Amino acid sequence: MTGGPRVDVVGLGPAGPDLLTSATRALLDGPAPVFLRTTRHPAAVVAEGARSFDHHYEAAETFDDVYRAIVADLVAAAVASGPVVYAVPGSPSVAERTVLLLAEHPRVVSGEVALEVHASVSFLDLAFARLGVDPVASGVRLVDAEQFAVDAAGERGPLLVAQCWSRQVLSDVKLSVEVPPEADVVVLHHLGLPDERVVEVAWADLDRTIEPDHLTSLWVPRLAEPVAAELVALAELVRTLRERCPWDRRQTHASLGRHLLEESYEVLEAIDALAAVDAGLGIGADGPGAVDLEASAVADREASAVADLEEELGDLLFQVYFHATLAAEEGRFTLADVARGVHDKLVSRHPHVFGGVSAETADDVATNWEALKKAEKGRASVTEGIPAALPALALAAKLQRKAAAIGMVLPGLVDEADRVAAAAAALGRRDSGTVDDVADGEGGARARADEVGELLFAAVGLSRALGVDPETALLSRAGGFRAEVEARG
Repeated sequence: MTGGPRVDVVGLGPAGPDLLTSATRALLDGPAPVFLRTTRHPAAVVAEGARSFDHHYEAAETFDDVYRAIVADLVAAAVASGPVVYAVPGSPSVAERTVLLLAEHPRVVSGEVALEVHASVSFLDLAFARLGVDPVASGVRLVDAEQFAVDAAGERGPLLVAQCWSRQVLSDVKLSVEVPPEADVVVLHHLGLPDERVVEVAWADLDRTIEPDHLTSLWVPRLAEPVAAELVALAELVRTLRERCPWDRRQTHASLGRHLLEESYEVLEAIDALAAVDAGLGIGADGPGAVDLEASAVADREASAVADLEEELGDLLFQVYFHATLAAEEGRFTLADVARGVHDKLVSRHPHVFGGVSAETADDVATNWEALKKAEKGRASVTEGIPAALPALALAAKLQRKAAAIGMVLPGLVDEADRVAAAAAALGRRDSGTVDDVADGEGGARARADEVGELLFAAVGLSRALGVDPETALLSRAGGFRAEVEARG
């Protein structure tokens, strides 16, 4: 070990001191100061007098903050006093974020601080021994429990899931899988210690069987067919249709536009139908709430409404895939570009989730969103980008939402209700038999149109104050009236 700035990283192994390597023991017993990532490890007792970084876990808000603080302290200690030894749980080469951050530190990259990572026994060695699994032959993939939903997407298994340190983490893992694994899973707890447990459990009992900690991991032999596989199959189907179907070959972005609009409206209709069932309402010609349905009938209608929404969302998804396929054929972008773009945009538009921005209320989120969107797009106004072809009610509602998002003070519920009443009363006082249908002067057609516009705009404001989308509400009412007309003739 040289005398200049240097960090030697060693592993404490997966269990007690008996699994420490001789090289690790020699470094821990040497003259260099020893730092422990945490004292919460069975082998930490061999590093008597070592300084730990447990205080960072108590002070920092996220694990990433903890790890970056540890790295900063280690580099500073090496620069100030020469060689230091850094001991981490398990192996420093397996799922150890601080070692990766050390390697990326500017003083390490420049060579000012030397870094050497020493081989150690990993929890993987014990896990595969207990499971009787050859990781190479079986093609095991190691994933972090807190990243399971992302890292396991599209995987069938087998998977070894590390860092299952709490019931909440195991619960998140369980809930991230839509269809349970095809076989029971194995919880591996305190491997190599006297209280070691290797327990086979059903997926539903994953977070109920063992009180987990930082020495708990999970073996998933085989997951059900992942959602990603279905999406890949749909993408392949669209490509096949483009190659073999005369109708699909003729389509362009423009020709598909009306289909996209129709499918969107059908999705909205299916959402309304399901919302009516969820609210315990009847769905019939006599309007919501008119029929007291038996429980079995409600269940049947719920199943039908759910199936309809699933089908309509599938039709809408097909449109997205079709447009992305056309763009890929033109060399413009791919479906992956679309997914990546919306992913990155949502991350950047949610700094209160993924960054340091504070947003305590939904209104705070909306305000931040509009400011970020305006900056990203280089727009002079938040109204830029609103389609002029929007239906009038939807356009008015969107403009009001934009105004509220930038801090404009809009009338509240009572004021909007008064405006609606006043506009309706003004129109009601007109004598429809004497008004001029053509003249634009007082009482003429243009004046009446302006007053009706004021009434409708106030009604949109009333909808906003009530938290109701006016376009959807009017469509729903029109649908009910349509049913009434059909019932009469």
